[in-house]
Order: sequence, then C-alpha cells, then structure tokens
Amino acid sequence: MKININRLVNNNPYKTQQQKQADLKHEKTAKTDKVEISPKAKEMQASNPVQKERLEKVNQIKRQVETGTYEVKPDQVAKKMRGFFQ
Repeated sequence: MKININRLVNNNPYKTQQQKQADLKHEKTAKTDKVEISPKAKEMQASNPVQKERLEKVNQIKRQVETGTYEVKPDQVAKKMRGFFQ
C-alpha cells in the first residue's frame, strides 16, 4: 500500500480551524455600524416637553440621592411591580 504524504499535510483539521478563526476575526473587525439621525428627528426630540420634564425629575432625584434625602416609597413600588407582572 502506498501512502501519499502530500494529502496528509493538506488535511490538518487543527490548521484549518485556526485559519477559519483568523478569517472570522478579520471579518468582525472590518464590519462597522453607522447611525445617522435625520434633522427632522433631532427637531422632534428637541421640541418634546415631556423629555425636558423627565430630565428635570431625574436631576432632582440624583441630587436627593447625593445628599441622602431620597426616600423610597414601598407602597408605590409595590403597586408598580404588581401592575408590571400582571
């Protein structure tokens, strides 16, 4: 029986796997996502009064947490949790 050494060298599964992983790494680094927000969307976001009120409320809560005056109301938390899980 004659053994062909050339065929054995080309069929190394370890090297094949290494090459596939190297190709995947290169492929992953080459892809990037890009997001562009239209001027109309920016205008709509800037004119939203609810967002401004929410930002003010968040800043107020942050100040309360920093000063140690923020208190959690367990009744309100329980009501919100019950509504969420129903």
